[in-house]
Amino acid sequence: MENYLTRITINSQQLDGKPCIRNMRISVQTILEFLGAGDSADEILEQYPLLTKEDISACLQYAAKISGREIHYQPVDIHA
Repeated sequence: MENYLTRITINSQQLDGKPCIRNMRISVQTILEFLGAGDSADEILEQYPLLTKEDISACLQYAAKISGREIHYQPVDIHA
């Protein structure tokens, strides 16, 4: 299985620093919300044709990895 770190990116200049898929403006949260609502991977791929099944798997791996951690997001002032 491919490591999710090769697909999940975090850029403070994009989507307020939320984890995204391969530097696209598709957040991990968005994909997880679709999955949580009962959408299948195939349904998500129809809506987001630039994604792959590996991207969706990476979102699940990322969620599993951080679910046991306490994470603190702090706003970053890019003008500082």
